[in-house]
Amino acid sequence: MSKDSVRTAEVAAPQAAASPADAGDAGYSKDLKHRHVNMIAIGGAIGTGLFLGAGGRLHSAGPALALAYLVCGVFAFFVVRALGELVLYRPSSGSFVSYAREFLGEKGAYVAGWMYFLNWSTTGIADITAIALYTHYWSLFTSIPQWVLALVALTVVLAVNLISVKIFGEMEFWFAIVKVATLVAFMCVGIFLLATRHQVGGQTPGPGVITEHGGLLPHGAMPVVLVMQGVIFAYAALELVGVAAGETAEPEKIVPRAVNSIMWRVGLFYVGSVVLLAVLLPGSLYSADESPFVTVLSKIGVSGAGDVMNLVVLTAAMSSLNSGLYSTGRILRSMAMAGSAPRFTARMNRSQVPYGGILLTCAVCVLGVGLNYLMPGQAFEIVLNIASLGVISTWVIIMICHLVFVRRARAGLVRRPSFRLPGSPATEIVTIVFLIAVLGLMWDDPEVGRRTLLLIPVVAAALVAGWFAVRDRVSEATDPELSQLTE
Repeated sequence: MSKDSVRTAEVAAPQAAASPADAGDAGYSKDLKHRHVNMIAIGGAIGTGLFLGAGGRLHSAGPALALAYLVCGVFAFFVVRALGELVLYRPSSGSFVSYAREFLGEKGAYVAGWMYFLNWSTTGIADITAIALYTHYWSLFTSIPQWVLALVALTVVLAVNLISVKIFGEMEFWFAIVKVATLVAFMCVGIFLLATRHQVGGQTPGPGVITEHGGLLPHGAMPVVLVMQGVIFAYAALELVGVAAGETAEPEKIVPRAVNSIMWRVGLFYVGSVVLLAVLLPGSLYSADESPFVTVLSKIGVSGAGDVMNLVVLTAAMSSLNSGLYSTGRILRSMAMAGSAPRFTARMNRSQVPYGGILLTCAVCVLGVGLNYLMPGQAFEIVLNIASLGVISTWVIIMICHLVFVRRARAGLVRRPSFRLPGSPATEIVTIVFLIAVLGLMWDDPEVGRRTLLLIPVVAAALVAGWFAVRDRVSEATDPELSQLTE
């Protein structure tokens, strides 16, 4: 931007204040390229929620699952679009925690940061549990205890994260390539089967598979409502675009492209894949124990389908764990610089990686290794329930931050970028209501949803106790000792 254009902008909005800097943003490299951020966006949108979770959801909800993915995908896009606007207003590796600090105060940033940490630390436990389970699929690893495989996976991903952000970006790039290539290949096979009317497990592909087996809602509308929690969780990690923007040299060019591409990816990969699965086989033939893609390929006699898809879901779980360590390291550093996280999480190594926060997340994941040792059959379900609370709370906080941001912009206190969330403030309000409704509807699921909701008072009590423990430090955000940690 030229000096003249800057002066013009200042004259046009003289009352708008400059966006505040976040102390947690200092010291990072800018090594993430456009292809890295683009693939991080894809990787966040495609994971085990589709490759593995879609099977059980198709079985319980039927073909209307595609509508659930579409509806949740639209709201997920709203969240990321709102975050994208905030990123262009002020890129920050602290992402929504930094924006919560500016627009909601330190208490808001504290809640946002620790709920996000709760999300990713428990998701990390779910990921290493999943990795161990997927590895046991091959007979070569069957004799190795589940907790040992979980520990090995955690060690490998930790090492990658500690080397440099560029290595993290490359790893996510290739993880995403594997996932996208697999989906494209399956969709080509599915379209071919549909076009040629090739028999799949004794069924002739087409709309008749749906109409002859109970229609869109074979079990009624309630199962579709109940799977919403899992569908929302499937889209978790889309907000990584906001975190990654703090380590790219040109966020104003990269972020809008990455955010806008999320919508068509959701439509193509999630909704398109589920529609194909629904017209190839009845929902009753899919199960939660097997990838729906493996189910279809095995029905047409493709040998080795199970091995290939198991490798893909293993890749998806590794990608999720990799992203979790990356994002929580940056978020915790932003919090530590403000005093609401342990001081050691502000530390950075020579490669400009915030290793303190990454190690803290790893420590919680190590507890997950112990959970895999004590309760290998229940570890995955326990932590997944807790993580879902973190996902929904994070998205709600992003939308609340955006509401306050827009209100301040209308008062002339800040400037909105040209890349904006459409329909504000109605879009934010409707999204928040939807997310809270998903939480409320979980009460109708006594096995999983109700137990998740009963955790809310426990989490709230822990947050209150934690705030009283750190509130004296929060006022010391400019402590010189903290700045020395980044050197």
